Amino acid sequence: MSKDTVTIGLIQMSVGTDTSANLEKAVKRIREAAKKGAEIVCLPELFRSEYFCKEEETEKFKLAETIPGETTEALSKIAKELGVVVIAGIFEKRARGLYHNSAVIIDADGSIAGKYRKMHIPDDPHFYEKFYFSPGDLGFKACQTRYGKVGILICWDQWYPEAARLTALLGAQIIFYPTAIGWLSGEETSSKDMEYAWETIQRSHGIANGVFIASVNRVGMEGNMRFWGSSFVSGPFGETLAKAGKDEEILIAKCDMDRIDDTRHNWPFLRDRRIDAYKGIASRFLEDE
Repeated sequence: MSKDTVTIGLIQMSVGTDTSANLEKAVKRIREAAKKGAEIVCLPELFRSEYFCKEEETEKFKLAETIPGETTEALSKIAKELGVVVIAGIFEKRARGLYHNSAVIIDADGSIAGKYRKMHIPDDPHFYEKFYFSPGDLGFKACQTRYGKVGILICWDQWYPEAARLTALLGAQIIFYPTAIGWLSGEETSSKDMEYAWETIQRSHGIANGVFIASVNRVGMEGNMRFWGSSFVSGPFGETLAKAGKDEEILIAKCDMDRIDDTRHNWPFLRDRRIDAYKGIASRFLEDE
């Protein structure tokens, strides 16, 4: 079942060292978002803890949990109580020594509608995710919920047009990007260009595929890193529907699903794709002939 208009709530929040307190805070924010009319609520990437990938420490694997587990049980309960869909990023313990950066979609009846494992894993200074996470092996996903068909891509996935295109081709009306991205203290000036690029690439995915984009980032200082927030929702024409600042905020946006048809009628990118000519996209690099 899909609705003509869907209201999104993005929980732009800071987190601390107490994982239980972070979960309690998230549940409280979900309740507040629902009171504001949100029907689909999305939390930031790895919201249960501070962003631990700044260092390579085996002790951090203790933060991982199974799916289902403590987090999904708590979020399933609040989703069912409020009749909202909840999207949440989880440090997934799949087996002993095997972990993923994952996200779950909990439907409005409290059931788990789907799970996505982050496909693109970065390894940059202060983002040492390859130490912790195995690449996703579930492929790209679009899950039907009470309020529409949604897809999830996580943080570093944001930069890859192939990921957004495949998620859209699976029927996603809204692509959610739970995120943890920021800058080192003292590098704010040069990082403004990165923030601009970050928003621009995601909005471009919405334009290229005629879908809504909902990107939610964390905020606050964690060690020497400041997470810049700036969560936003954009429409299938690339228009900004709502945007948050740099502090904690519950961002609410109404999405008119008819805009997808209207946009695709005028910009029929999916119709005009040359699927017969794209075989090279599966190659790592094409040498000059």
